[in-house]
Amino acid sequence: MERLSGMDAGLLYMETPTVFTHTIKVAVFEAGPDVYSFERARDQIEQITRLLPQFRRRLQTLPLALHHPLWVDVPDFDIEQHVFREQIAQPGGSEQLDQSVSHIAGSPLDRSRPLWEIWLLEGLSRGRMAAVLKIHHALADGLAAARLFATVLGATPEDRTGDVPLPAVEPPPSKLRLLGDAAADHVRRFGRLPALIGRTASGLARVRRAPRPAGEAPVPRPMLDVPRTILNAALTTRRTFVSGELDLADVKSVKKSFGVTVNDVLLSVVAGSVRRHLAMNDSLPDEPLVVEIPVGTDVGENEQRTVGNRTSNIFAYLRTDIAEPVDRLLAIHEATQASKRAHELLGAQMYGDWSEYAPPGLYMGITRMLSRYRLADRMRPGVNLIVSTVPGPRSPLYFDGARLAAIYSVGPILDGIGLNVTLWSYMDRICIGALSCPNLFDDLGEIVSQLGPELAVLKARAASGADPTSEPSAFEGEPS
Repeated sequence: MERLSGMDAGLLYMETPTVFTHTIKVAVFEAGPDVYSFERARDQIEQITRLLPQFRRRLQTLPLALHHPLWVDVPDFDIEQHVFREQIAQPGGSEQLDQSVSHIAGSPLDRSRPLWEIWLLEGLSRGRMAAVLKIHHALADGLAAARLFATVLGATPEDRTGDVPLPAVEPPPSKLRLLGDAAADHVRRFGRLPALIGRTASGLARVRRAPRPAGEAPVPRPMLDVPRTILNAALTTRRTFVSGELDLADVKSVKKSFGVTVNDVLLSVVAGSVRRHLAMNDSLPDEPLVVEIPVGTDVGENEQRTVGNRTSNIFAYLRTDIAEPVDRLLAIHEATQASKRAHELLGAQMYGDWSEYAPPGLYMGITRMLSRYRLADRMRPGVNLIVSTVPGPRSPLYFDGARLAAIYSVGPILDGIGLNVTLWSYMDRICIGALSCPNLFDDLGEIVSQLGPELAVLKARAASGADPTSEPSAFEGEPS
């Protein structure tokens, strides 16, 4: 039995009939009939769950939502409730794969069971198959999921999980124990509250006192500095998933040429494509869009963590107000550096610390009210979009003899924040996963398809060594 952290539990409280806070991982394998069989793959997955206790636990809520839920063991765990088989439409290309993933993403997980599913999609072209992991964000963030993949997949085709003994099962707690543990935990937490208030006040004071270098980019305030666009409205249950790829070597080449980071290059590529899309739909605001960038807070501390969330968020201007691609890239670099400094001054752990004190009932009541009355259609959004970058495996991985060819990942979208783009590196590529709601805009594929051309423009400009302002914008005129 283990209580969810406030951060993990908050991802449950955010769910409504139209907002699902699971994440999607799509692993594409080179697996012919001599390598893959559904029954053997399902048996392998069942063996793996015996090594991962969180995959055999379900939620236990408290009466009257008096505290965050707990993870408790499932005594009658059944793998057939979690592993499913599906034939995708022919000819089995990336478009058909994306359509199947869109359907899988558009329904919530059953909270009476462990919060994950795997869909084994058969019928892909070129002898491939795909495993789509649908896992609740309360179970794992992006970094934990990346480590999870590295843990359960083998480094050679021969690596397989052998017979693993069934784990011991702890009996479910009594109602009296639930209430007693909750009361004791509340006493401990409120004893720590004065110190947290002090750390928060000190962090805010540091932010106010910190000298701001001349010309440094401002840090946006969620909602207050966020323009409305077609990306930002209330959701329905429908989802659209689109995948794509970029060359990691090209990204690193641009990074080196302009003295920025890999994340800056990826943000700039997304900014250019989104800018183009909004302009073509007469929805490009004069103000720059604001992006939420999830960042890990335990990097270097617990490199083996495969469960839970240890993240915070950086908010930065995406500089969609700048037409020229290189100018936009350099401005994004300045914006992210300023946001990182403010984040460090405030304290990377601050969000997680305060989330422990979120009242479950009030939290759920507010999110459901926002959803029921579609208030996101009338309110300023918290941010315009979410962009995540996750460093994935650098060497090839295998599952039951099948080689992992690509892995795509994407996090949830929320009411008022209808676009999530996740860029996950694997070997020599950046694998792109994008999620949206087609009721907001129905051409997500156009945004993803333009990421490559946007990167190509930056690569060409880096190779030419030209002055950033000496050539016309990649956006102006014909699409690049």
